[in-house]
Amino acid sequence: MNKRKAGFLALSLFTVVALLHFIHGQGWTTISGEVLMTMRWIFVASLVLFAVYKRSLTTWILVAMAIGVEIGLDFPAFSQNLQFLSKIFLRLVKTIVAPLLFATLVVGIASHANLKQVGRMGWKSLLYFEVVTTIALLIGLVFINITKAGVGINVPQSLLKELPEVKVKGWQDHIIDIFPENIIKSIYEGNVLPIVLFSVVFGIALALLNEHKKRPMLNFAESLAETMFKFTNIIMYFAPFGVGAAIAVTVGHLGIDILKNLALLLITLYLALIAFILLVLLPIAIWVAKVPIRKFIQAIREPVSIAFATTSSDSALPKALENMEKFGVPRKIVSFVIPTGYTFNLDGTTLYLSLASIFVAQAAGMHLSFGEQLIIGLTLMLTSKGVAAVPRASLVILIATATTFHFPLWPIMAIYGIDELMDMARTSVNVIGNTLASCVIARWEGEFDDKKALAFNEKAADAVID
Repeated sequence: MNKRKAGFLALSLFTVVALLHFIHGQGWTTISGEVLMTMRWIFVASLVLFAVYKRSLTTWILVAMAIGVEIGLDFPAFSQNLQFLSKIFLRLVKTIVAPLLFATLVVGIASHANLKQVGRMGWKSLLYFEVVTTIALLIGLVFINITKAGVGINVPQSLLKELPEVKVKGWQDHIIDIFPENIIKSIYEGNVLPIVLFSVVFGIALALLNEHKKRPMLNFAESLAETMFKFTNIIMYFAPFGVGAAIAVTVGHLGIDILKNLALLLITLYLALIAFILLVLLPIAIWVAKVPIRKFIQAIREPVSIAFATTSSDSALPKALENMEKFGVPRKIVSFVIPTGYTFNLDGTTLYLSLASIFVAQAAGMHLSFGEQLIIGLTLMLTSKGVAAVPRASLVILIATATTFHFPLWPIMAIYGIDELMDMARTSVNVIGNTLASCVIARWEGEFDDKKALAFNEKAADAVID
């Protein structure tokens, strides 16, 4: 047995399992649930065998997701007990974020002492973020008006859950939140942007010192950055367990049949996000960033997989920073653009919010002109800038928007029931958009390393090495 044969075996078993489920679903013949479940687990075992030969962390993460789906489907009650694994993984990753951001930003700014470039990267990044998120917003509006997913919706009572308490913030509050009141507090609360601002100012201050006084702190920051990258690789060994558990909990809680309820809304979101990737991000990657697409996909595959399963952009941040640097984006750029993008460039979240807000209006039987919808969308662009990169934070913004425009809250209760499934997709697109943004800014700065991009080795970037 080798990797090729194991892959062929897994593909063959998948085909057999899919055919058996199709035949059973069409009613052509009755196949017992035990037989179907046994065949699915045999297929999962073949995936494990393939992962053993592949020896890639990304492969193990994808296989863990398949195992998680199967556990959630076959043992829904037991799957809820696995939530502690996903929480452990998220906690471990969150310990990396603050020291990694601080170290990489300080080294990137202070070691080059080019303060004009910091300001230049800032305005270029913000300009790019606003253009791309505006396009995402418009795509969301177009798709929800085409499908009219909220018209005539019948909400199952099982989805009417208690909504989280919401504190509506004004635009002044979001600006204030950018500035750290206490850096330790910002680290504790996981607020990325205040950490970024503190690190940038610290790096600028360090750059202004003479070489004798600057060198010890710069050496410390460089050592801290390298240590945190190694720390990340160690934590990633636990990623398959955390990711698989997260998927198992989600499927066990919601069930596969949930796709029958509010299916059109879910499909609309996924189609809109796919359209955004193909019509916006792909052309940007080809003609603006000018990156090798296949290598770029390899570089983002692992962080996007983690983001999809955990519904948290923060969980993908350390690996995204590391892989983009290996892909050819200088550390000083990647450590500035990606964390900043977590506040200003949430493409998937912006698209979702524009789509979901109009869905709420449609479900309530409210007719809105496209101009009124555009005003709502522009309001969302402002209010969503302070959204933390944590699971379902965008739901709070949606509730606040409904309150502002006097929409009823009961459609949001329905969305709340399937928000995990929607959060997976929009969080993944957030990560894709921010990793691509770092390539764009590096290209505009004339510092993108094409040789490193073409030589990117996915296996070498994984924590699992032959």
